[in-house]
Amino acid sequence: MAEVISPTVARRRVRLALREAREAADLTQLQVAEEMEWSLSKVIRIENGDVSISPNDLRPLLSYLGIKDRAVINGLIADAKVARTRQHVMWWQRPEFRDMTDPLRRFIEFESVAVTIRVYSILYIPGPLQIPEYAAALTGSFDEIPEQRIDVLLQARQLRREALLTRLASVRYSAVLDESVFMRSIGGAEVFAKQLRELHDLAERGLIHLRMLPFSLGVPIANNASFDLLTLSNTDEHNEVLYRENGMTDELIEDRNATAKHLYRFNQLWHVANDENDTIEFLERRIKNLESAVTHGGKT
Repeated sequence: MAEVISPTVARRRVRLALREAREAADLTQLQVAEEMEWSLSKVIRIENGDVSISPNDLRPLLSYLGIKDRAVINGLIADAKVARTRQHVMWWQRPEFRDMTDPLRRFIEFESVAVTIRVYSILYIPGPLQIPEYAAALTGSFDEIPEQRIDVLLQARQLRREALLTRLASVRYSAVLDESVFMRSIGGAEVFAKQLRELHDLAERGLIHLRMLPFSLGVPIANNASFDLLTLSNTDEHNEVLYRENGMTDELIEDRNATAKHLYRFNQLWHVANDENDTIEFLERRIKNLESAVTHGGKT
């Protein structure tokens, strides 16, 4: 059965093919604009994915860029048609979410259609897996974030969570979390125990694949910050996008070398981390410790 491609993935295929062909031909965006008698902004917006290109515009552009292979041309024309399929306005496109950064908005769009999601986190539970109480305790603790933006981020996180939970049967979600993530009781013992019970339930049912990188790990690992790596298609090679944030800035990266390097690093982390059964057992012990602290007022 042929893979069903979303307009988001189809648009990305076309724009990346056009950008790579232009760069291979050693042409600037301005040269393309002048040859096609378009504005420079139109070329930039097409390559950035802000707008879709029509099949009628695509055909002469492919010829100018030197793409002659009939199968490639037909595939890109088909993708261009899919990319222009009318879609409902998605929640991240609504005016109330205008305070989100452009990289985050684009990341959420890709996340909504990804077939595989890989997450490495060294500080906190990944956003779509956060229960509302944990998310509120975490996000509300940063004084430098305006209250209005906190509300937007919390609502976005909840909508991402709801979307992911409805897709877990069709998307593979794999996360490697540092042991410190499980020890940092954001929101207090009761909230954190509830958060870990949610993770435990999803992992035990096989809906997510969860591994812990323990403090006792005796092998060296690359110095990675947290990141999300999305695979957008099961049939295309090098079809990953990478999202990273550090609390001050965020970025969405599509460079193939960067995404391949992070995929390699994720796989390294996955294989040296505690396996899924051991991670689930650790969660069970940690939850019991937290619940005991709630009951008896002990340390967590």
